[in-house]
This record gives sequence, C-alpha cells and structure tokens, in this order.
Amino acid sequence: MDSLKILFVSVEVAPLAKVGGLADVAGSLPKALRAMGHDVRILMPSYSMNEKDPKVSPKTIQNRIPVQISDKWQTHAHVSVTYLSDGTPVYMLGHYKYFTDASDSTKVYTSDPLAYLFLDRAALELPDILGWTPDIIHINDWHTGLLPHYLNQLRDSRPRLKDVATAYTIHNLAYQGQFNWEIFQTSGLPNSLWGIDGVECYGQLNFLKAGLTGSDAVNTVSMTYSREILTPEYGCGLDGVMGNLHREDRLFGILNGIDDTVYDPANDHEIAAHFNTDDISGKAVCKEALQKECGLEINPDVPVIGMISRLAEQKGLDLIEETIEPVMKETGAQFVALGIGDEHFRDYLLTLERRMPGQMKALIRFDEPLAHRIYSSADIFLMPSRFEPCGLGQLMALRYGTIPVVRTTGGLADTIIDYSPSTRIGNGFTFNVPTAEELQKTLLRAVHTYQNEPDVWKYLVHTALNSDFGWHRPAGKYEQLYHRALDVQKAKSQ
Repeated sequence: MDSLKILFVSVEVAPLAKVGGLADVAGSLPKALRAMGHDVRILMPSYSMNEKDPKVSPKTIQNRIPVQISDKWQTHAHVSVTYLSDGTPVYMLGHYKYFTDASDSTKVYTSDPLAYLFLDRAALELPDILGWTPDIIHINDWHTGLLPHYLNQLRDSRPRLKDVATAYTIHNLAYQGQFNWEIFQTSGLPNSLWGIDGVECYGQLNFLKAGLTGSDAVNTVSMTYSREILTPEYGCGLDGVMGNLHREDRLFGILNGIDDTVYDPANDHEIAAHFNTDDISGKAVCKEALQKECGLEINPDVPVIGMISRLAEQKGLDLIEETIEPVMKETGAQFVALGIGDEHFRDYLLTLERRMPGQMKALIRFDEPLAHRIYSSADIFLMPSRFEPCGLGQLMALRYGTIPVVRTTGGLADTIIDYSPSTRIGNGFTFNVPTAEELQKTLLRAVHTYQNEPDVWKYLVHTALNSDFGWHRPAGKYEQLYHRALDVQKAKSQ
C-alpha cells in the first residue's frame, strides 16, 4: 500500500507519560507503522514533568500560537518536539494553564474538560505550524472525541485540511467524558451538533459519542469487544450508536499488540536474569529474586501468582477478594499484587499481606520496572476482568512465560486458549461466568497443574514464550482501517 502521513493523537504515550494500556499502544503502534514505511508523528499534551525532564529535552518549535476555540474564547498554545527511541517525532502541545500540574504520570489526567477542548481544537493548528498535512488523524479515547467535529468546522477555511480523514480508537467504552450544556456552549461547535446524531447523550455533552459520530472509521482494541459493545450489557448506554456504526460498516475490531523489544525476556535490563525458549533457566533466577525482594519464602516449588492491575471492580478485584486467600491456604501458593486504585481494594490487599506474611506482598504503587520483574518471575498471572476491551497484561505475561488465568471477555477471549488435558492445547486457564466460585475453580486448576504436572507446565511455558503478539499484524490492519477512513471521507466530499 502507498505510504501514508499519520498524526497519532493521545493524552498518554509511553515512556513519556503512562497511566495505562493506552500509553503502551501510543508508544509502540506508531513505531510499527513507521517501520512499514508510513510517516507517523505523535501529538500529546505538554506535561510539566516532560518539560522539566532532561532525558526528554523537548525542543521548542513555536510559542504563542493563536487558537480560536469560540467567539468568546481565544487562547494560545506552544509546541515542542522530542523523539521516541526509533526517531518517531512526538509533538507536545502546551498551554500556560492546562496540563501544568502533571508532575508525574499519576497526575496526567485532569477533571477540567476545557483542557481537552483546547487539545482537540489546538491540534488542528499543527499542520500549518509544521507545513505538513496528515492523510489521517488517528485519535484515541474520549479526550480526543471533539477533534473530528472541529476538523469538519475548519475544512472550508483551511484548504490543507479539506481531505484529511479521521480514525477513532476506543480503548474503553466505559469512560466517555460527559459534561453539561455549558461546556458545549464553550466549545464553539454549532448548535446543530446538539442532538441524537451529534455530540449529545442523555442531556450531556459526550466526548466519546462525539468521536463516534464525527470520525470516518472507528475501532475497538479486540474483535470480541467490538461485538460485545453492540449489546446493552457492554454498550454503556451507547450500544445503539455502536449498532449504527456496525451497520454502516464503520466499526472494526483490531487486537492490540505489544512492543516486543521493550517486553523481551532475552534483553530486558529490568529483570534479574535473561531467558528465552532455548534456555528458560533464567526464569527461576528471576523468581528467586522476586521472592527475596518481596519478603516471601524462597522456594522454587511454590507457585507465585502475580497480579498487575488497576484496583477496580472492572478488573475483577471483587472476585479476587473472595477467592485468593482460600486458594493460598489450600495450596501454599504465593501472591504478589502491584497496582493503584480503589481504596477498598487497596486496604484489602494490605490487610491480606498482614494476615499472610511471607506468602503475600501488596505493592500499592505504579512501578514500571517492578512490573517487568513480576511478569518475568511469576508462574501464574491473574486477570479475572469483568470486561476487558483488549488487555495487555496477559500478552506481556505470555511474553515472559507466565501463564494467565483470565475470564473469557473482550481481548482476553481473543488471546487466551484454555488448556485442555485431552488435546494438550492451550496457553492459559479461562472461565466464563464472572463469579468467585468459577474463578476459584480455575485458579486451583492452574495451581494444581503447576504442582502436579511439571511436563504440562513446561509445555505451557514454552507455548507462552513462543507466542507472537507483536505489532506487525495489527499494524497491517490499522493500515487497512486508514484506507477505509480515507474512502469514507472521499465519498463525503464528492
């Protein structure tokens, strides 16, 4: 296919700013697309933590760029640039007021919707500043949802924007960015957009719905999730809108990949020892190092269950709360949990650690290097999500030979095959119904397989290590999505 010019817009981009999986995608998919020959550039907010970081060293391109958001609101932006490890340009769009409190990744997001109005409108000044016009603007999650409507508003007055198409990726439909009518009035968008076919949803401005109705093509981050969100159970109030997109052939599912150069047990500088499919002995060294680091009994025969997660009910923490202690008491398994989130689940994990010293460690923080050490060291990776648009944790676990226990939903259903003793096929352990009873049975099945069937476990580890969830196949599907978006936009302009 012909080379495309792609502007990738995201509020978080690893390693510059990372809260969750969106950052991993934004920091790796553009690199994969560039490797295919496309001219990909990233746009993100300019956060104070990056501006002050000598390792980032953003270079100013232009200050005091006028941005006319509405008749009553004109402001200014500034743009600087830095680069990812492969040379991908990352443009940082700044404002004197917005994004300035982000002293670390946990403070990236703001509750002020005006910051995202500014980001979405100011992003469209970038082509004039750079003298570079994208064929596609690829936007991500609710924060960027108004951008397509601003683009449509500017097409007639900005000739270079006339044929630009938009592709919109939903990373989690549950987070929609809903605000009152006054915020819409501030946006400068025409009142004709306030309605069922525009940006309004149940009497509120809905950024995510705006992205759906304004973009030329829409995708979710797994095939199963793209089907699930057509139902009331998973549609989060937008299943009707999703159904319309599906019928218009504008809704697609593309499974996420991971950056297999960053998550690589053969070269990862964060882990205690390297290993690969030919020699997995380093994994045992990693396990011993983690047991020592976490104050657990150092015992190679005891399975270590790892969890790296946002502490939320969506991630199945309520199910874990009911099951993990009985499993540990019955089997002697150890449990290491890393994450931040709901106070209730944080307190539960800390209490469990006090009750089971030497067998459980709760690490209530965001810690990327430690996450690598858990992926490389654990035997079992626990991810019993109630819903999961894609999930990257199970892919990273497989990359390090750690066997997932998951619920069959969204991307977990697309990536994890339940191990069957009769066929000796599978790469993990799965359950369907989101109950504590089903999770406990499945987790016990995994632990007992580790303890009693070493040959099976060795097969599972080798199967996991041989998995290929890199970006080359998904990037090709995004390439097709972009051409679909260009066709839709071309048809609109005729």
